[in-house]
Amino acid sequence: MVKDPVCGMNVDELKTQYISKVNGKKVFFCREACKQEFDQNPKKYGY
Repeated sequence: MVKDPVCGMNVDELKTQYISKVNGKKVFFCREACKQEFDQNPKKYGY
């Protein structure tokens, strides 16, 4: 389990379909809305 950087929810990185890549690192999300928010400004979340 990893933490969704947008909402803080725990996410199973093996099951989620919402993944972004930043500087070669995968970032996992609980839902599409969190992924979209992150993709607009990854620096806001420390990436």
